[in-house]
Amino acid sequence: MISTHILDTNLGKPAAHVEVKLFHAETHELIATATTNQDGRVSDFGIKEFAEGAYQLEFEIAPYFSSLEVKTFFPRVCIQFFIEDINQHYHIPLLISPFAYSTYRGS
Repeated sequence: MISTHILDTNLGKPAAHVEVKLFHAETHELIATATTNQDGRVSDFGIKEFAEGAYQLEFEIAPYFSSLEVKTFFPRVCIQFFIEDINQHYHIPLLISPFAYSTYRGS
């Protein structure tokens, strides 16, 4: 399973209503699209099966900051990651602010 969540570190709260796209990284084929909930989470992209390999999450954060009337230097964040074991849960959190972002492998 692949999941994610977004925290706005500038405001200290989850980033709701952010569109997140999941792609095959090598082919850039779109696999799924989801929107973060009120808690800033996408718990499941609805994928029943996936293969080992490289994937990419794209977070459309410009509309989120625009809704707050804040300009951002990073309109889109793209995170590539590699799935080695399809039986594991892959959680990729994103921490954002108008002029920075960071990520890590969550649990």
